[in-house]
This record gives sequence, structure tokens and C-alpha cells, in this order.
Amino acid sequence: MPKATESAAKKSKVTETGSSPLSKLDAISTAVEAGTGLTAVTRAAAAALESSLAVIDSRSAVLAVAAASPEDERRLLAGEGGTATHELRVAEKVVGTLRVRARSADGVDAVTLRMVATLIGLEVERTLAPERADQKVASGFIGDLINGVTKDANDVIARAEELGIEVERGCAFILARATPRKAVGDDWRARLLLVVERVARSLHPRVVTAQVERPGSQAGEVYVLLPSSEPESVAKAANTIREELEATLGEFNFTVGHGRITNEPADLFRAGQEALLAVNVAEANGAGNMLSFEDTGAYRLLLPALCDDPNELRRFYAETIEPLVNYDDQYETNLVHTVDTFLAADGNVAGTAQRLFTHRHTIRYRLERVKDLTGLDCSSTDGRERLSLGLKSMRVLGIANPGGPAYEPGVEGGRIPGAG
Repeated sequence: MPKATESAAKKSKVTETGSSPLSKLDAISTAVEAGTGLTAVTRAAAAALESSLAVIDSRSAVLAVAAASPEDERRLLAGEGGTATHELRVAEKVVGTLRVRARSADGVDAVTLRMVATLIGLEVERTLAPERADQKVASGFIGDLINGVTKDANDVIARAEELGIEVERGCAFILARATPRKAVGDDWRARLLLVVERVARSLHPRVVTAQVERPGSQAGEVYVLLPSSEPESVAKAANTIREELEATLGEFNFTVGHGRITNEPADLFRAGQEALLAVNVAEANGAGNMLSFEDTGAYRLLLPALCDDPNELRRFYAETIEPLVNYDDQYETNLVHTVDTFLAADGNVAGTAQRLFTHRHTIRYRLERVKDLTGLDCSSTDGRERLSLGLKSMRVLGIANPGGPAYEPGVEGGRIPGAG
């Protein structure tokens, strides 16, 4: 057959079988118009491209997969076997990625792939729009609760009802904090939120999660507002979240804390502060710890001051520990750590010297310097009590210890970054 005739025959066959780029897109367009969902659209796109496809959103969550077999799906998601990744863009905004693994040696037609990616990108944007709106409402609500913007009971009830939560039936806050152990990608906070969301929603259908970022903090924090009237359920949920984070995001240190259950809408602000305090006390014990507010020891006594009048804590810190912090910063000494160790040793100079591997005369000299700077005598009960409360105030206010987090028997060291 002459080449011209052969080419015409092939073109005619393509038209008859409906396999031209435009006809391939027809099934995808039909799925989009019918509103059958992203999974159906992805299946139609896979058929059009004669490829296996995986649709992944901007937070690395797999939204839909169309593969020939479980093994094919595994290789597709792992990026193996010639899998190519293409960005999904809508108005210059990246809404996700499309992973493509051709099933034939001929590969994928570039023009068809571009049109398919555009249609899937639009479908992803449409699918996630309500979820993003809900997440924005949830983030705003929890952010206002944690920062004390929303305290009025009626306002709390109304905003909680928008999210399907009846506060009067009981709620508690769980806080998960992650800190990278090494350099990680820019999207790590989004990954953290995704893992916590997935676990939390598997525990309760009405749970609300939101990410809170503190200025200057290297950590990521996700709050979980859990509707529950059973303390055991809250503790179990917190532990499940911690276990999943450790199993999923191995390059981070995690600390999880939770507050008490409240059925008073006006107390949700306080409930959030309880979870925050629990995390900071737990963090002083090392990565991977979990703690409830009820187990934070003497720190519980400072929570009302933090919630109602943090300025009083700041004044007390300024009168006690701040002169030592400034002196340590200026002269690279360790007066704060010495005081902390002295209190942990029950005011015993010899015990302090042993813990710090320092001569006891040096310890006495440092304690005299503390007295000169603060006016507080470490040998007196009143002086020790005021210094101990000053250290606690420093941690609660999120003021960094020059020597790192302090440790005290029964309460442990804890800091609340940026609190108040």
C-alpha cells in the first residue's frame, strides 16, 4: 500500500475508533460535567492516556489512583518503573501533582497529557475548595481560642456549631508539636497537619484540627479539638496521634500533650492553654513524650496567671531571674543553671557541686553573685521559693534559658514559646 494511502487509512481508523486527543478527552469531560468525583475523572483520564495515574494534592495526600494492579499502584506511588511526575496548575497556582506511568512502549502523547492535567487540576481545585474553606474556618476558630480572642460563651457556641461541635457535651484540646532533627523540605508543616488530621478523623468524625505557627518558633504545632466526655478517650487519642507521628515522620522529634475535658464554652480558652502547658512540661523530658495537664505538677498553679494576667508573671520574672539571664548572656556564665541545679539538689551546696562537677567554693561564689544581682538569698527558704517561682515563670512565658531547659524534681522543665 502506498505511504499516502496507508497514512490516510490510519487517520480514518483513529477517527472511527474515537482515539484522537479530542475524543479521548470526551469521556473525561463527561465525568467532570456529571460531577461523579475525582476518582471517576482519574479513571477516565487513565483510559484516555493508556496509563496508570495517581493524583496527589499539595500536602502530599493521595486523592485518587487508577492502576492496573496493586503492584502497579505501589510502583506508581513509589515513583518507580518509568513513573513521571507533572505539576497540576490552576491560574499559576500548584494544586497538586499527577504521577503517570505509561502502560505501552509508545509512551504518552504530550498534547493529550497537558489537556488531561489541566482538567484534573481543575477537578482537584473544585474538590478541595470546600475542605479548604472548612479548614480556614477551623483554623480561625482555634487560633482565636488559643490567643484569647474568643472567650464569650455565646460566640464560642455559635462558632463551634458551624463546625458541627456541641461544646456543652464535652471537649478537650490535644496539642502535637514537632521539631525537625535535620534539614527538611518547606512543606513539612503541611505534612504534620495532614498526619494529625488523618489520625484525628479516624478517631472521631467531628474532630477539628488546626495548625498554629508562633513567630520565630522552629517547631510546628497542630491543635486538635476533640469532642469527648471521657478522659480515657482523650488520653487514648493523644497517644494514638503520637504513635502515628513517630511511625510516619521519622525525621522529627514529637511531644504531645492534652488538657482536661470541659463542657463550659467559656473555658475552651483555658483548655487550650492546658494542652500547651502539658506539651512544654513533657518536652523537657525528651522527644517522644506525652503528658496530660493533670500531671504537670506545680506548673498547674501558674496557669491562672498565664490565662488571666501574664503581665504579673513577667513582672515576677523580671524581679527574680531576668538579672541572672542578662548576666549569663553578657559574661557567658551559668548562674541560671547553677540556681536550677541548686534547687534540684534541695539547696545542698555539696550536692550541687557534685552535679556540676565544680568545687563547692565556686558554687558558693556563684550563689553570692546571685544574691548581689537579685537581692535573693539562696540560703533562705523565701529566697529559694522566689527563685523557683521565677524559673517557672520564665518557662511559662517562653523565655529561653541560656543553658537550655531547666529540670526540677516533680515538675520538670517546660517552656511555652511565645505564650502570653
